[in-house]
Amino acid sequence: MTSTRIVELKQQCGNSVTLRGWLHGKRTSGKIAFLIVRDGTGICQCIVEASHPEPFAIAESLTQESSIELTGTVREDARSPGGVEIDISALTLVHRAEDYPISRKSHGVDFLMNHRHLWLRAPRQTAILRIRHTLIKAARGYFDDAGFTLIDTPILSPGAAEGAGTLFPVDYFGEEVYLAQTG
Repeated sequence: MTSTRIVELKQQCGNSVTLRGWLHGKRTSGKIAFLIVRDGTGICQCIVEASHPEPFAIAESLTQESSIELTGTVREDARSPGGVEIDISALTLVHRAEDYPISRKSHGVDFLMNHRHLWLRAPRQTAILRIRHTLIKAARGYFDDAGFTLIDTPILSPGAAEGAGTLFPVDYFGEEVYLAQTG
């Protein structure tokens, strides 16, 4: 079954779609659960009502960053992120996430670096990476259009990088330098 990306949801109003992503946030209010789902192209609010007992039970048990697949009908709602939301009719837990160590409170650099793979999912870090991607893409496009060829040259450094055990020394104008082992 094909899935729809969040960035494509506005064109799917009134249609049933399948969405795959991660649970970014959740709140329940009696007989309704609001799931904020992220898929790498954006975030979307999804609603499941207690009148659908199986998906509602799954929604209540989800942990932050759990991987899910849901099916539902897209409808416009100006209050929702992106201006649309999904009324869930089916919800599948692909993988339950363990306790998510990064909360909304401020954390120190050491803590964040120890959880770098999760820190990169934060909205600020995602925005930085998207801007960087756009700049690199534009620069590459410019040089491609101008007929340039990308060449990855070897990097010579005066010292060992990253505590490397095996070094490749090179004589560079009478000085010993090392071929970098990183890309």
